[in-house]
Amino acid sequence: MTDTCSPADLGDKVAFLSHPASYPEGMARVEVRETHTSFLFLGTHWVYKLKKPLREDHLDFSTVEKRHRNARTEVRLNRRLAPAVYQGLVALGLDKGGELHLDGAQDRVADWLVKMRRLDEGQVLETRIRRRRIAAADIRPLAHRLADFYRGLSPVSMTPWVYRERYRRDIEADRRILSSPRLGLPVERVNILTDWLLGFLTGPGGQLLGGRSGRIVEAHGDLRPEHIYLNDQPAIIDCLEFDRELRLLDPVDELGFLALECRRLGAGWIGPLLLEVYRETSGDRPPDNLIRFYMTYRALLWARLAILHLDWQNGQAQRDKWCGRALDYLALAETYSRDAPLG
Repeated sequence: MTDTCSPADLGDKVAFLSHPASYPEGMARVEVRETHTSFLFLGTHWVYKLKKPLREDHLDFSTVEKRHRNARTEVRLNRRLAPAVYQGLVALGLDKGGELHLDGAQDRVADWLVKMRRLDEGQVLETRIRRRRIAAADIRPLAHRLADFYRGLSPVSMTPWVYRERYRRDIEADRRILSSPRLGLPVERVNILTDWLLGFLTGPGGQLLGGRSGRIVEAHGDLRPEHIYLNDQPAIIDCLEFDRELRLLDPVDELGFLALECRRLGAGWIGPLLLEVYRETSGDRPPDNLIRFYMTYRALLWARLAILHLDWQNGQAQRDKWCGRALDYLALAETYSRDAPLG
């Protein structure tokens, strides 16, 4: 291999990958979708993912080598819950003339792509909920898939103090960011919620939470309805691959987040069913006040993450969308902080 060819920039790569003729499978058409961290190129049967050369607090995709390492991790982790989807890595090559290739004709690797099998988007849990085409018979196989997944993972060593401190830092960050005057969010409501969460940590609940440190596993990390496909064998994609610490979770915390998102979409009954199957399968019976803490915490955290979209999405429409989403999460956090945790 030689490095005599000139590098391709992101625009060159996106333009090349947007053309059906670029692919060895001979795609009929290519649909391009952009997320904060990636470009997705969707054909009839396959999807190729290209990471952007970003560097942020929790991720670093700034070099080809780092994107390669991240892509390997992404495939390895996602094969745990979607083994038939994640096909592997594909090199985006650059020849001596500076032309990009996906057919192996390369003198230099310009970047790395994750290749995935395209799934039926009509089977996405979020879509099924929105269309009101969802029943307990659809959720039970998913619940068992997740419960078996958690049961098969080895616990990750973490002291109770370190585990509690992770939550304290996040709650303080929620307060600081959501209380910013530029956002115009209800600061009093934010303070009441963060006070409640911090009070849980400093009271008897903190000991209860610390006791969960022995159940921490390397979980999915981003268990949202949009990442779940209700096929005959449920497939769960888009594991949070770029920061291991964010994947180290109590399974009840992660299931609580999925329950929260299902309730936000109008299917609050899914949460109790997920927890019921988890309890039956694992023998773990977390108390309601712990679940209440986890779900209040997650709702407030996602209010903060919704607001952070304003750092890279501009315009009044985007501001209205994400401020509105943050208010929705605040309302859910208030509900969980004072009422039954699920349902």
